[in-house]
Amino acid sequence: MSSLLQDLRYALRMMLRNRAFTILAVFTLSIGIGANTTVFSWIDAMLLRPLSGVTLPDRLVAVETLTPNGAFVPNSYPDYRDFRDHLKLVDGIAVTHPAAFSVGQQDHAERVWGELVSGNFFSVLGTRATVGRVFLPEEYGDKPGAFPLVVISDRFWRSHFNANPFIVGKTIRVNQHQLTVVGIADPAFHGSFAGEAFDLWIPYMMQPELNGVDEWMLRDRGDRNMLGIARLKPGVTLDQARAELASLATRMAIADADTNQGLSATMMPLAKSHFGPQSLLLAPLRILMGVCAVLLLIVCANVANLLLARATVRQKEFSTRLALGAGRARLARQVVAEILLLVVAATLCGIVVTDWMSRILGMLLPPGQLSLALDPHLNFRVFGFSAMLCIVTTVAAGLFPALHAGRANLNENLNEAGRSGVGGVRSHRLRSSLVIVEVSLALVALIGAALFVRGFSAARQIDPGFNPNHVLLSQFYLAGNGYSLQQRKDFTRRLGEKLQSAPGITNVAWSDFVPLGFDAGSWEHLEVRGYLPSRDENMKIYRNMVSPDYLQLMGIPITQGRNFTAHDDEKSPRVMIVNQAFVDHFFAGHNPIGRQVHGWGEWFTVIGVARNSKYHYLSEAPLPYFYVSFRQMYRADLDLAFYVRTQGNPETALSLVREKAREIDPGVTVFDAVSLSEFIGASLYPQKVAASLLSVLGALSVILAAVGLYSVMAYSVAQRTREIGIRMALGARPADVLRLVVRQGLRLVVAGLVVGLGLSLAVSRSIAALSIFGSSMDTPTKLLEVSATDPLTYVGSMLLLLAIAFLATWIPAHRAAGVEPMTALRYD
Repeated sequence: MSSLLQDLRYALRMMLRNRAFTILAVFTLSIGIGANTTVFSWIDAMLLRPLSGVTLPDRLVAVETLTPNGAFVPNSYPDYRDFRDHLKLVDGIAVTHPAAFSVGQQDHAERVWGELVSGNFFSVLGTRATVGRVFLPEEYGDKPGAFPLVVISDRFWRSHFNANPFIVGKTIRVNQHQLTVVGIADPAFHGSFAGEAFDLWIPYMMQPELNGVDEWMLRDRGDRNMLGIARLKPGVTLDQARAELASLATRMAIADADTNQGLSATMMPLAKSHFGPQSLLLAPLRILMGVCAVLLLIVCANVANLLLARATVRQKEFSTRLALGAGRARLARQVVAEILLLVVAATLCGIVVTDWMSRILGMLLPPGQLSLALDPHLNFRVFGFSAMLCIVTTVAAGLFPALHAGRANLNENLNEAGRSGVGGVRSHRLRSSLVIVEVSLALVALIGAALFVRGFSAARQIDPGFNPNHVLLSQFYLAGNGYSLQQRKDFTRRLGEKLQSAPGITNVAWSDFVPLGFDAGSWEHLEVRGYLPSRDENMKIYRNMVSPDYLQLMGIPITQGRNFTAHDDEKSPRVMIVNQAFVDHFFAGHNPIGRQVHGWGEWFTVIGVARNSKYHYLSEAPLPYFYVSFRQMYRADLDLAFYVRTQGNPETALSLVREKAREIDPGVTVFDAVSLSEFIGASLYPQKVAASLLSVLGALSVILAAVGLYSVMAYSVAQRTREIGIRMALGARPADVLRLVVRQGLRLVVAGLVVGLGLSLAVSRSIAALSIFGSSMDTPTKLLEVSATDPLTYVGSMLLLLAIAFLATWIPAHRAAGVEPMTALRYD
């Protein structure tokens, strides 16, 4: 132990004596360690511990409904009750529905995100209240409006009530209704969706009161908007519980064939749920983790090169210590002690910057969308990962320098480079090999970054099928103002009339769904008269409830029939407009106008055909879709989006929208006002994350590889100074020396490019197979929108890396060409 402490003290003195080397090594190592720790903290928050503040989270599973074609959809409340009452292999099952609430007095209300949950929600999750209590068993009932209670989050308690414990038992105003605060949730608990934070938890049975919905909607099996979470009993495996659930769902599909025919249900780990941010970020995080590992390998090779250079310079020191009786193992241990201190310092720096870097995912979010709330605190998993990185990096970066020092040949060192301490042909070969590794890995990272940047650029050029430019999107939560269904319809009509006549406004429309956002929207089970579905065909088709001017405002043309009019209201026969993909699938070869389609328990007449557009992802294939009249079908539990097309910058219309809304009702607040072109960026969020972060990592990889190449060539020039002087004294021109050194460097680069090209082609298939699993029922979309073997990307990346490497080689070569022969001959 004493000798180890002596080695560490000596290593510390060496670090302080060579401050420039120490700073460069620590900075380089902290880049690799910090990047890996940051991405791991995201994976930890999203996948390893998707729910914090719960008991035994590994026993919690997601419960989702399966459509006939294998797509995943949420659950209905009646289905939840059947699951709750008949499943025997779970300790409990709860459901939740995220929602926005208006908290406070009408004229000073603010929007707060929360969850409508079943009464047993906290019991199933095993979450406790730090102050007060959670919902009691007698509050688990299914009676609408019977439980005007709320549990608030710790952060909401501190930010709004100054952590006053006496708020428990008091009431707060939510959606213009008084709810009693019964408890403050555990500070570690943020809700039931990974990466998102909620502040209110309210019994689902309060939805009729808070949102003005009819009580029959709570009994509607077709109203599927709830995420299920179950807790497995001790000793029960996921496969056993999944089989029991599937058997129960099969019986339910027979008993409730009108709504559940062909449906099944399944369970899965929460991290693999198809609802929530983790479903979008799983593929990008996998890519990022892989590239971060590549970056760390480049960093290790770079630092190993620096250490080898120092070890070569210190050959005289090592030879002297060997001559005085030091063992070779002691020399190797000394080098390991030095790299260990460097890595520990770099790890501490990496952990410090992780707290800031962990917020990057939220910074890349498009405006007006969900708010990521990744918990950045460093738990034992992140610290454990950092400690593992510290050990791995110490071994990877210190192995070759330690072996080199331990194999020092006393006679060779004293004879080969005794006076200057500069020498070691073996060291130069080893450093050259490390440069080849760096260049090959840098090419892999650069090609990966270039592929995703090109893919992101290509996806942005895809025509969405509508015109999002010069459109202001606003969202209203009129349930928070206590509006009835008819009042909401009247509000939209009056606001539309006021804005339509305002200067600079060319069109106004509204709907319950905004395309290309994070929300997948709603669907309806349809029956098309004259069409016989194939076995297991999914007849649940996505739709949008729109005002008469919606299609015109969006620039979606009607190709057959007519558009909606103001006469398509509650009193007129039900009508719908279908898209071209709907026509091709259900009415192939026949005129769709006048055809009958059954949904919501009523028959609709097709009055028009709209051009196909994009609804969930820009890269999605055409899928059947339909529109119904807002005035005919809008329900109290649906959202409300307002569109205003302007002649100029749409953001200038925001004040006008607020002004006109206040003229109708001063208590109405406009939330999430943003241009539509920015809003639809949500559909490309996974590609944006991959392209943005991989670009940074790829650039770092190239820079580090160039630094490594430069260090090797600069060292080589210094080592060969006498040789260069002799060559020039014998008549060699500076241009000859320049070519000699550049040729030597480019050999290493070309070798690295060949190896890197092979590695890139080997991993391209894995990259091409990555998909994004969103919450819509359509086929998952590819994360990469270009070919993984795109020739232009490969050639461009190789040329870029070659150009940078040439510059890194040319600088020491130019220095070598300027050597004075007499000076070089006197070089010591």
